[in-house]
Amino acid sequence: MSKTNKYMMVHDTPGVDWETVKDNWRKLAAVEAATWVRTYYNEKTGIRFCIWLAPTEEILKDIFTEIGISWESITQVEETVPDVWAGKWADDLAKAYQRFEM
Repeated sequence: MSKTNKYMMVHDTPGVDWETVKDNWRKLAAVEAATWVRTYYNEKTGIRFCIWLAPTEEILKDIFTEIGISWESITQVEETVPDVWAGKWADDLAKAYQRFEM
């Protein structure tokens, strides 16, 4: 695969049969033009947030169109975690938690 970018796809399919979702995941895991990283989902609402590595957004559109899976949006994303934040992220996080406990 050529250079890859990270994308988040959002799928909003209320009432989708969960077996259908799992069957589609099996199909998508076999795709060679892009790499499925993970999915975050809410089974009750039918909303899924999927992370993909792919050279372009168009390749993802082609894959999902061919399989027949709808999507609401495809957005190129970058990841950040507290480890890469400047400053004392642990202190900032502790202060944030304290605000919620009040």
